[in-house]
Amino acid sequence: AAAKRKHGAPAARPKKRAKTAPSAPEADAKPSPDEYSIPPPVSQGKWKNKERVLIFSSRGINFRTRHLMQDLRTLMPHSKADTKMDRKDQLFVINEVCEMKNCNKCIFFEAKKKQDLYMWLSNTPQGPSAKFLVQNVHTLAELKMTGNCLRGSRPLLSFDPTFDKEPHYALLKELFIQIFSTPQYHPKSQPFVDHVFTFTVTDERIWFRNYQIIEEDAALVEIGPRFVLNLIKIFQGSFGGPTLYENPHYQSPNMHRRQIRLSVAAKFREKQQVKEVQKIKKKGSKVLIEEDPTEVVFETPAEEKPMEIQLVKPESKPIVKDKKKPRKIQRKKQKKLFRAEA
Repeated sequence: AAAKRKHGAPAARPKKRAKTAPSAPEADAKPSPDEYSIPPPVSQGKWKNKERVLIFSSRGINFRTRHLMQDLRTLMPHSKADTKMDRKDQLFVINEVCEMKNCNKCIFFEAKKKQDLYMWLSNTPQGPSAKFLVQNVHTLAELKMTGNCLRGSRPLLSFDPTFDKEPHYALLKELFIQIFSTPQYHPKSQPFVDHVFTFTVTDERIWFRNYQIIEEDAALVEIGPRFVLNLIKIFQGSFGGPTLYENPHYQSPNMHRRQIRLSVAAKFREKQQVKEVQKIKKKGSKVLIEEDPTEVVFETPAEEKPMEIQLVKPESKPIVKDKKKPRKIQRKKQKKLFRAEA
């Protein structure tokens, strides 16, 4: 029976019944063969390498650069994005941006004249940093390759033997390893290795390619993106500082375009000179060949005719009158008379 409530006193609430937990199986109990046990996670290690890469660009880049930047963010799960930087800002401001984003590596794309693309790879904030001219860019969507890899998987890095021979290439190799390699046990990465980043030195340039490893026969199929890096300078600091190395084989895009214009102008000038020479040849007097004295040897003199002097005046030719002329005169007179009568 419900307890009677006193006047003016709060009603007493009934106590809640405690839910009884189901009886837990014993720890030593083994699962039956019909039941399935959930395996433990694959990556049980600790995430120690806290490398984070900031990938962003300046204002004024074209669509191809934007797609390349997006492809790199997709392939690198340890990357972060940021808004585009204004052209008027100095490059050392990027160190502060990386500090705010908690990133210790940076890939910065700098566009100039809406046609030249430069890439900065930097270890912030101490350095070193390298500046490259990016050429022959092909993105994932453009290539339409047959390869495919798991998103967020860890890549293998393959380097040309040239990277171990020269000191500036050895420095770039270490910079590439720290930037492009996905840290082990990264939260966003997958515990698989199914693609390879290759860095090859050819024609004084670094060629970047991305290949998928096929499980059946360990063959390589290109995925993309692909681009070529032409080294300009290596600096001691981050985005500046003393120059450690300068590429003597580098030619700026402005100089390259200038040489193309000069070659075209030289061809045009050569054509004009040829035309002027032809005009002078046409206008110039013909060179007279000297007379050969042997030409007259076989000539026979013509017989000289005696001159005839006419003493009598020649007869005048008879004047033939036009028979039709009187008729024309008569017709004209008749017409005049007819007009006068009218």
